[in-house]
Amino acid sequence: MKMRFLAVCTAVAAAAALTGCSGAGGASAAPDKVTLWLMKGSASDEFIARFTASFEQEHPGVDLDVRIQEWTGIGEKVDGVLSGRGGESADLIEVGNTQVARYIETGGVSELTLEGMRKWGNQDWLDGLADPSSIGGAQYGVPWYAANRVVIYHKDLFADAGIKTPPRNRQEWIQATQKLDKGDQQGIYLAGQNWYVLSGFVWDEGGDLAVQNNGTWEGALHDEKALAGMEFYKQLQALGDGPKGADEETPPQTEVFARGKVAQIIGPPSQAAAIEAANPALKGKLGFFPVPGKTSDKPGAVFTGGSVLIIPEKTRQRDHAIDVITALVSEKWQTELARTMSYVPNKTTLAHVVADNEGAASMAVGAAHGRATPKSARWAEVEAKNPIKPYMTAVLTGQDPRKAARTASESITAVLNTGP
Repeated sequence: MKMRFLAVCTAVAAAAALTGCSGAGGASAAPDKVTLWLMKGSASDEFIARFTASFEQEHPGVDLDVRIQEWTGIGEKVDGVLSGRGGESADLIEVGNTQVARYIETGGVSELTLEGMRKWGNQDWLDGLADPSSIGGAQYGVPWYAANRVVIYHKDLFADAGIKTPPRNRQEWIQATQKLDKGDQQGIYLAGQNWYVLSGFVWDEGGDLAVQNNGTWEGALHDEKALAGMEFYKQLQALGDGPKGADEETPPQTEVFARGKVAQIIGPPSQAAAIEAANPALKGKLGFFPVPGKTSDKPGAVFTGGSVLIIPEKTRQRDHAIDVITALVSEKWQTELARTMSYVPNKTTLAHVVADNEGAASMAVGAAHGRATPKSARWAEVEAKNPIKPYMTAVLTGQDPRKAARTASESITAVLNTGP
């Protein structure tokens, strides 16, 4: 039985809110309801149930209503909540870190800069989650959890090649992959259009996919630093038989790895489960290590995916929504979520909570140096058209890298500067 506050009808209470007290003796006040939208698959049913029960016990008089949303069509639904014209309401919403710039630019997202500094330890947040949620120095989204790509490798094939420890830098990685690439065995399976992996190599070189100058976005793949990232991608991709004109899902790279003749792929650790399901003989034979960087003292940059929490300006329960965030980003519940779902916690200082999970621990190392896609509200349109993929194929099939990169950059520029 949840505890409820007793409301007493006084002139002050009536003037403050007219909360519906009636009768001479007063009555039990209705609880405040806080509606939280979470995306399907972000947290297990058990986690949600435990969190809800704990939160309501610690906040008497508050009902936490968690509603699960589908990713398909979520943009329009969130837009409706933020504008107040969608027919549904929410007090707190989980959104993807690459989506949040769109919502901020559209308007209707509550600023959380002060709370981030005072309550939530924003100095330790993962940049790949925090940076996309910050515009003009103001924070609108609060990092919740992260996931990113690592190298998944076949332990037996590494051992057979005499490789006793995972490579720590690019040079060691290339040398190891060359040893592994022999006969009908692939040193690495890297599809030609895996642009998320390319992004990390570009960032390692100091380049970017797009940059903003004086309020105008410009594609940046033709920059020399970005071209260097593509050159390394080409060198690594050649040490296997990945298709030059397709991405990692065509065919699914997990299926290719499961055949037992691939030494490495680059993907989220969760793909190990799909590999083992396809080939149970590989169970216990898969290992993980962070994508190596240019030097051994720093892992490679990776695209950081994940979710942030936003509060609509139109909520009437802002204080309670703040309380929900405070609980969700606490060490207790960050630990629970990370261990339950094999995620990376939202802070670099919490990486230790997944230390006993090899896949998640490898992710956490990379996430500390992770990035997100350019924080333009129109980046999703770039991904929909995706001029990066044909650019990569052009380079891998021997076309002029600079010319192909310039074409891709011009396409990105046009998309990012379309509209008001």
